Amino acid sequence: MSQRLLTETLAATKAAGRAALVSYLPAGFPTVDGGIAALRATLDAGADIVEVGLPHSDPVLDGPVIQTADDRALRGGVRIADVLRTVRDVHAATGKPVLVMSYWNPVSRYGAERFARELADAGGSGCVLPDLPVAESAPWRRHAEEHDLATVFVVAPSSTDRQLADTAAAGTGFVYASALMGVTGKRTSVDEAAAVLTRRLRAVTELPVCVGMGVADGEQAAEVAGFADGVIVGSALVETLLATDDEAMGRAGLERLTARLAAGVRTRTA
Repeated sequence: MSQRLLTETLAATKAAGRAALVSYLPAGFPTVDGGIAALRATLDAGADIVEVGLPHSDPVLDGPVIQTADDRALRGGVRIADVLRTVRDVHAATGKPVLVMSYWNPVSRYGAERFARELADAGGSGCVLPDLPVAESAPWRRHAEEHDLATVFVVAPSSTDRQLADTAAAGTGFVYASALMGVTGKRTSVDEAAAVLTRRLRAVTELPVCVGMGVADGEQAAEVAGFADGVIVGSALVETLLATDDEAMGRAGLERLTARLAAGVRTRTA
């Protein structure tokens, strides 16, 4: 029921009259076990879904905060096996949907069918692939469908209406709408382009639209929840862990921030 769990979760939050909260943290940061505990902390504090980042040596779409965390994870020796263990342990402990967010190159080098099979075996619900072109995605999508995994594509405000329609038609689970142009990172306000992009997507797909990149606090989460089906938060959570070398303090900070974000999506502003 890998993909079904994701679909049911998004349907349940919509039925409850709110957006889903999706948290992101890279695997292996600050350690493999510490990363598992951190992801569990966000779910226990109110996140509905988590994305486990697969650290990459050339994260061209990520800002300095996530790049720093990825570098620490890679220097700590994190491997794809650790990413899959992270998925397995987090899902087993919480029963909530767990996706992997990865650049395409590591998945391709590992073997797309093998990765899909092992991700499904670990209880994963799907994969977010921000740099995989839709036109080149058919082989992966076949493997994902075979193993009941969602394939989530990322769209940006610069996408044409035709690109939005083609991307949404190829994807499953939800569409990841980038709130802004550029790399990941916290922002002081929500860009109007995010709401415009969400409206454009709703005109071409019935898939849920989850908005990410830039959300940093409960107020911004509430604002995005007013027009999106899901609010994705990554950099603000990673920054919280980077702020201390004490893992217990870091998790406590994650719990406080996630609780504020969870409250925000539950008090969505129209």
